Amino acid sequence: MYGIVNKSIEELVVHNFGADKWEAIKERSGIDVDFFVSSEPYDDAITYKLAGAVAEEMQISVTDVLKTFGEWWILKTGKEKYGGLMEAGGNNLREFLVNLPAFHTRIMLIYPKLTPPEFQVSDVEENSIQVHYYSKREGLKDFVEGLLQGLAKMYSTDVTIELLESRDAGHDHEIFKVNW
Repeated sequence: MYGIVNKSIEELVVHNFGADKWEAIKERSGIDVDFFVSSEPYDDAITYKLAGAVAEEMQISVTDVLKTFGEWWILKTGKEKYGGLMEAGGNNLREFLVNLPAFHTRIMLIYPKLTPPEFQVSDVEENSIQVHYYSKREGLKDFVEGLLQGLAKMYSTDVTIELLESRDAGHDHEIFKVNW
């Protein structure tokens, strides 16, 4: 993953718990990186180790870490780093989710070595949509749920998110049903 992901985890921790807590998390993770360069690719293992270390240090589940980070990614990192792209995604949650499949195509112009996930949508209705998440990376379905929750907050929309299918249950991708 690109350094911007790891840097965003750092910003989340420092913003909410302080620099000392971030140093404790880095030490716990065994990651010996002084600072992350946003535009540089890093081994995915670093990101997973950081998420695990945050969970251990904060005494919460990795699921909670990933969901919280997904929301942070949208509400803080996404708005600050990709404001124009986020705004161009749509005027409301439904429009943004319908346009989601094309989002990473635009991001790849910024990060050419990106290995992005793929999103598809189906069953688009007035008050719900199914979001299909495909990725070579495993273990990020909770992060995606956090992203969806963050998008809902960005558009001031109350949602329920239901995981309909998961790779954990033998499917080839995750399907989330988002209701508002």
